[in-house]
Amino acid sequence: MKQKNIQLLSKDKINKTLIRLSHEIIENSNILEQVVLVGIRTRGEFLANRIKENIYKISKKKLQLGVLDVTFHRDDFKSHFGSPKVGPSSIDFNIQDKNIILIDDVLYTGRTIRAAINEIFSYGRPNKVQLAVLVDRGHREIPI
Repeated sequence: MKQKNIQLLSKDKINKTLIRLSHEIIENSNILEQVVLVGIRTRGEFLANRIKENIYKISKKKLQLGVLDVTFHRDDFKSHFGSPKVGPSSIDFNIQDKNIILIDDVLYTGRTIRAAINEIFSYGRPNKVQLAVLVDRGHREIPI
């Protein structure tokens, strides 16, 4: 039986959603200079770059951007990944007391987000961590 490709979001809908997320980050941030964006490798990294560009176009504020590879922090690392392609995390700024917006493409069980939070705390202690995702599939296994 051949599986049909189902398109959840068109290119235009993805762009509109990222613009909306960018506006929400600006609107919900008292001090935008305290906000840093952190994309979860790989697709979250691309989305974070687009959100960063959108925020600059809207507010003329340049936010710092980091990237996390959460592979080794996942609780299912040995059983799920086999021989993973691992890239380095890249946060080359101080996150102490910053408001971090974690960015990823899909939220499902919460495992990736939990792993990202563990990785973030290896860089310091942020003021708060918030999440921006393109698609929320539900079905949490972890309270995220």
